[in-house]
Amino acid sequence: MTPERISARLADHPTVRKVLARKTEKPGVIDADWLRQVCLDAGADDVAFASVDNPDLAGEREHVDAALPGTKSFISLVVKMNRDNVRSTARSVANQEFHRSGEIMNEAAHRVTRALEEAGYRAINPSMSFPMEMDKFPGRIWVVAHKPVAVAAGLGVMGIHRNVIHPKFGNFILLGTILVAAPVSSYGEPLDYSPCLECKLCVAACPVGAIKKNGDFDFVACSVHNYREFMGGFTDWAQTIADSADADDFRSRVSDSENASMWQSLSFKANYKAAYCLAVCPAGEDVIEPYLEDRKGFMDLVLKPLQEKKETLYVLPNSEAKAHAERRYPHKQVKVVDSGIRGR
Repeated sequence: MTPERISARLADHPTVRKVLARKTEKPGVIDADWLRQVCLDAGADDVAFASVDNPDLAGEREHVDAALPGTKSFISLVVKMNRDNVRSTARSVANQEFHRSGEIMNEAAHRVTRALEEAGYRAINPSMSFPMEMDKFPGRIWVVAHKPVAVAAGLGVMGIHRNVIHPKFGNFILLGTILVAAPVSSYGEPLDYSPCLECKLCVAACPVGAIKKNGDFDFVACSVHNYREFMGGFTDWAQTIADSADADDFRSRVSDSENASMWQSLSFKANYKAAYCLAVCPAGEDVIEPYLEDRKGFMDLVLKPLQEKKETLYVLPNSEAKAHAERRYPHKQVKVVDSGIRGR
């Protein structure tokens, strides 16, 4: 910035005089080693970088450029979760782990963004999960897709359960992405192997059969059950209230525990009903040893309690999920609901 380009009136402002008096250099390419240390110091457990020009991320460019015009790079962050919390049949414990780890991720991303801003770079840290751009629902509501960015940066590979598996931490991770309007001196490369063991424990654990043995994935089945107290499930619950003739009619449709659970999600943070695919996954260097030592013992300890748990499974009418749940889990209540999404 030069005084010649500033009007005389503005140049006489005290703030302008102070800025013009100090010597500054425009920030250039971000040093990858410096940036990595900033991210680790901020609380991330692992980090890697990807270019916005990466062809594998072409679908993200329009969206991230709208959020931060001039985005040049992605900073992909990993935060570990405590495994036994995620594995617990007490799903309040698992959900607290998801939410607490998410707070750590958002705090780490905020600190990194602050460090970048102080170094002269433009950057934003979209939320790890919610809040999202709900005015676009039921279309794409996320600012940036964390999973493909992490894969492109070399932080893991997508398993058949559609979760990223980190080579060391397994799938017991949460992902975050920072957008920065500057290039980084070096970018990561995708892993040359998949940490996924193809053990199919996630197939066996999913109570609504969303994960198929052949690798197919039924997103709707997963969403209707696991995300029962998010978006569409909340809409269905509200519709049930509206459709009920009176309080007795409503109580005949929705149990006290279901109402209490919805209240808890609305009052604190939305809770997942399963995420069992994450709980049982044995992949990752830090995770795999008990599975290798005693597979049956591992399944008895981790898989069976989730399969045997008495709970309500939410499914759409006449769906494969309904047929699977009724056939595979006769001891679990199967409840037919609406997706809460118009035209589904």
